[in-house]
Amino acid sequence: MSDQAAKADLLRSLHVPGDPLVLPNVWDVGSARAVVEAGFPVIATASNAIAAALGHDDGEGAPRDEMMFVAARIAASVDVPVTVDAEAGYGLAPAELTELLVGIGAVGCNIEDTDHANGGLVDVDVRAAYLAQMRAAANRIGVPLVINARVDSYFPASPHRGDQRLADAIGRAGAYWSAGADCVFVPAAGPQDLRVLVAEAGAPVNAGLPLKGGSLDDLRAAGVARVSVGPQLYRSALDHLRADLQPLLVRR
Repeated sequence: MSDQAAKADLLRSLHVPGDPLVLPNVWDVGSARAVVEAGFPVIATASNAIAAALGHDDGEGAPRDEMMFVAARIAASVDVPVTVDAEAGYGLAPAELTELLVGIGAVGCNIEDTDHANGGLVDVDVRAAYLAQMRAAANRIGVPLVINARVDSYFPASPHRGDQRLADAIGRAGAYWSAGADCVFVPAAGPQDLRVLVAEAGAPVNAGLPLKGGSLDDLRAAGVARVSVGPQLYRSALDHLRADLQPLLVRR
């Protein structure tokens, strides 16, 4: 476990506010190796992209075993730290999920608070308790798993609208940080709200970067510590594939 623990420590150390860790999310071994060859120090999976590549819907629509098989293949194919998008935990108990992630070679994970089974968001105290139990399990195993707690206050599943979203996100981020998360991810939050979150959440903040129209400099200026692109690279690859296919069509 010593090498895995060292990779977890390295991953954690790369979360620097204002000088964020940039993660081009991957979906298979080929994309993971391309990211490493380009010079990126960490691999992050995108559950949306993996599920789509397997022919399933996002939001835990893909079987857990299929998702974890792909993540395990990715982790085995590269020498850098790998953090796995574990969606909402696939219904596993916190210790079970932690053991599964460590067992496939991951040193970090995303855990979101959308309630895929019942709709809406998981109660903040329930999710915080889950994260605390994950942290305790990781400590027991001896691999300090880097937990990125995704806060879905801005997503359609959230019951909040307008300014309520920011207040809910701040509350959730603080609770998850106190419970043992290493970073909080608030996708769909705009630059101004991100600045407030960085100032008030008390935790390193992960932000999403739109590949078209997004600004990495703006995210640096906001003080975020981690940047993700989600399934955008997978979709871009498909767009290129479609373009390459067009000249091959034989029109009659």
